[in-house]
Amino acid sequence: MPSEKNRTQSHFLSLPDLAARPAGGAVLWANDDLFAEKENLIKPGSAEFRPATFGHKGQVYDGWETRRRRDLEPDSHDAAIVRLGVPGIVRGVVVDTAWFTGNYPPQISVEGTYLAGHPSVAELVEKATWTTLVPRSVVNGDTRNPFSVDSSRRWSHVRLSIYPDGGVARFRVHGEGLLNPDFAEGMTLDLAALENGGRITACSNMFYSSPNNLLLPGTARTMGDGWETSRRRDSGNDWVQVHLAGRGTLDAVELDTSYFVGNAPGVGRLSGRDGDGEWFEILPRTALQPDTRHRFVVRDDRPITEARLDVYPDGGMARLRLFGSLTADGLDRIRESWSDSS
Repeated sequence: MPSEKNRTQSHFLSLPDLAARPAGGAVLWANDDLFAEKENLIKPGSAEFRPATFGHKGQVYDGWETRRRRDLEPDSHDAAIVRLGVPGIVRGVVVDTAWFTGNYPPQISVEGTYLAGHPSVAELVEKATWTTLVPRSVVNGDTRNPFSVDSSRRWSHVRLSIYPDGGVARFRVHGEGLLNPDFAEGMTLDLAALENGGRITACSNMFYSSPNNLLLPGTARTMGDGWETSRRRDSGNDWVQVHLAGRGTLDAVELDTSYFVGNAPGVGRLSGRDGDGEWFEILPRTALQPDTRHRFVVRDDRPITEARLDVYPDGGMARLRLFGSLTADGLDRIRESWSDSS
């Protein structure tokens, strides 16, 4: 059973959800999803519920729900396997049983494995070696149940097991993505991208939506896919800080305000720093247009490890792209991190 300390340590919630569908995650397998599809586990946003909404298999749930088990074996359970959008170090998980009250699983466990390349479902189910990340633990119904994970290894897939059966609305896997050095040497990369190991480290405001959305792959599909702050009523401005995939130099910047029409920032500014050094300006205060992908060439070869985007005075941004290449020592550090997490 998890200690109270483990249940309440949810500092990892600020890290991106590596399993989310917009981040490239996928539910590859479940032994059973008779009542509600396994794919719902990693949908973005909170689960929804409409009472007395019945399909031909019963009440329709926005989650994963298995049939009632009738065997009496103590280890009898159901399971689902999720491929992370990017291999990474898992810092914590959330097993959200929202709206499941009389049909949630009393206990869960979570395991991880790393398999290079693109393993088949058969390889994952029959041949993979799984390591416990969260031991068999009690969960509550209609509750977001957080569990810290103490592991410095990298994982490509996680397996959620429920005992003995029941429903889970959402499964979140928070952590730090890792860049495979095989895809880093001599390449131009988006050094801020989640899939390359970039991550948000701080921001001034995330009233409407998370700044982690800025670093997701692909283009935004709605305003809700980006980062949006509340309306400021003072003389300040909002900002977000990004830890890059590795030490590198920038060639171009993209500030994308797609779908932000009446609430885009009027001005943007980008700064960078190397380690704990002083911040310096990369892109000066520049006027931004609503619903527009703005691209700017960077003519500054000073390496950076951190970037800060200031928006004036507030508003929303769909994506932040920082295109460049790793320095020699930045690539060495990527190799070390990949090796150390094996």
